[in-house]
Amino acid sequence: MDPELEAFVPWFPRNDLSDPLAARVRFAELAAAVPVDVTGLEIQDRTVPGDPDVAVRIYRPAETRGAVVWLHGGGFVMGGVDTEHPWAARIATASGAVVISVDYRLSPEHRFPAALDDAYAVLTWVAGHADELGVDPERVAVGGHSAGGCLAAAVALRARDLQGPPIRFQLLNQPGLDDRQETWSQRNFTDTPWFHRAKAAAAWRHYLGSQAATPYAAPARATDLAGLPPAYIATAELCPNRDEDIAYALRLMRAGVPVELHQWPGTFHGSQAILSADVSQRQNAELGAALRRALSE
Repeated sequence: MDPELEAFVPWFPRNDLSDPLAARVRFAELAAAVPVDVTGLEIQDRTVPGDPDVAVRIYRPAETRGAVVWLHGGGFVMGGVDTEHPWAARIATASGAVVISVDYRLSPEHRFPAALDDAYAVLTWVAGHADELGVDPERVAVGGHSAGGCLAAAVALRARDLQGPPIRFQLLNQPGLDDRQETWSQRNFTDTPWFHRAKAAAAWRHYLGSQAATPYAAPARATDLAGLPPAYIATAELCPNRDEDIAYALRLMRAGVPVELHQWPGTFHGSQAILSADVSQRQNAELGAALRRALSE
């Protein structure tokens, strides 16, 4: 483990998902402690009409390069636009993109496909309101952390299959893509900080309930990845999701999809929140830079 990160491990929270309500409170407390810099950003809360309506928070830099429908992490159980506020602001500043942060419905109260339906509804709304939002409808990306990365990948699959709004790029940061948990990293990372095998299993149980997973729930189950948008996939070395993310990147490449894969040595799932570490600063900067490149080309 990176020494700067390792120094924080004794104090890093071990939040589990056995009690979703308690987990959400703790997650919100942690997010509130993260510093936020909104200099140069115009921020607006909006409601995307639908069944049900979906709340979004829009971050607009002074000079925009397209837009990204952004999906927060939290194991499908925790989080929202408030907890994602520090990270959405960073993405907007670093990328120059209009960030539309989605307050999708959470499990277990709202199981699959509720969160995916919300995310896809927002993508459709962004495409239909591109002029109002001041973005090029041909320069719209999807992205997210962890569970949000899963949802972003699933949105890309659904948009391809339904011939929906065009997606320029998918930015997948440490996504959870496979409910089967059969990879080496899923089987062996049972005590890693913040996120480990048992927590991943709990997240999938809350999200799926008694349903059988489909590719729209767990994108690693998709048999055909051809025709998907170019992707940037970032993995953490000490993360249960690591191997399924690398496998997904390889499968995308074999299907003819351009992929940039960045495996960050010495890091663990969520360690980017330790902002004082040099590797965290580089990880966060690279997410924004990757999105900037994709929307500028």
